[in-house]
Amino acid sequence: MVVVYDPAQLRTFLTVAQTLSFTQAARRLGLRQSTVSQHVRRLEEATGRPLFTRDTHSVELTEDGEAMLGFAGTILAAHERAAAFFTGTRLRGRLRVGVSEDFVLTRLPEVLQAFRADNPEVDLELTVELSGVLHERLARGRLDLVLAKRRGGETHGDLVWSSTLSWIGAPRLRLDPDRPVPLILFPPPGITRARALEALERAGRPWQVACTSSSLSGLIAAARAGLGVMAHTRGLVPPGLVPVSARAGLPELGGVDFVLLRPRDARPSAARDAADALAKAILAGGDRLHRAAGPS
Repeated sequence: MVVVYDPAQLRTFLTVAQTLSFTQAARRLGLRQSTVSQHVRRLEEATGRPLFTRDTHSVELTEDGEAMLGFAGTILAAHERAAAFFTGTRLRGRLRVGVSEDFVLTRLPEVLQAFRADNPEVDLELTVELSGVLHERLARGRLDLVLAKRRGGETHGDLVWSSTLSWIGAPRLRLDPDRPVPLILFPPPGITRARALEALERAGRPWQVACTSSSLSGLIAAARAGLGVMAHTRGLVPPGLVPVSARAGLPELGGVDFVLLRPRDARPSAARDAADALAKAILAGGDRLHRAAGPS
């Protein structure tokens, strides 16, 4: 028996997997929550396997759901390429994309490489920077699409992935409770930096800066050397570093959303069409954004 997977159901599945919320998935897709549930149920019927475990408080991928992530992204990408080929639409022009430092060590390059292969007439100009810097450049009209952390209290942007922030450091690092917390930080206006300092100030925990670098690689090197702790996305902990033990008594850092942002007043243009296409590719391959890149 040949099973044909419905692209609409696959797209819904990916959105639920990225947001871990049927409510947020419905909001992003512009569907009713009952329709989202129906799409997932029908996809589970087609596979003959449960793809999510869910209760009133949480949604989690099953082992089969994790496997479906890769298949769904591949199927949807092929579907998009076929549609573009047979409709004769070809994207062209310059596309200025900003990506936060958080994704340096993920498989995002695979998504960008596939986009370049499918759209050879688009000149992709990539900027890797702090999320705060990217927000500022987008506001000044210097970027067409941004993939970055969402600022606290903001709600705009297409949600790609929700996670939590945690304190990480070298495996053998031990914090002296009688001394200030040694911090490894991005410079201002880093969103993670601000969150870390605010959390420590609220907890009344003294701190001192042990290292500042605008490069994620620089921060990782300092952390591996045991210079201090850094606040980082829990799902993107670099090799050689581990979450700091709860016994250290560091305050909770809360959640973090990664979103796709476009200029608020973007008018129809070649750049906007290209940005929309790349945004779709990133959303379809969102699972790759919280997976470490394989060895080169």
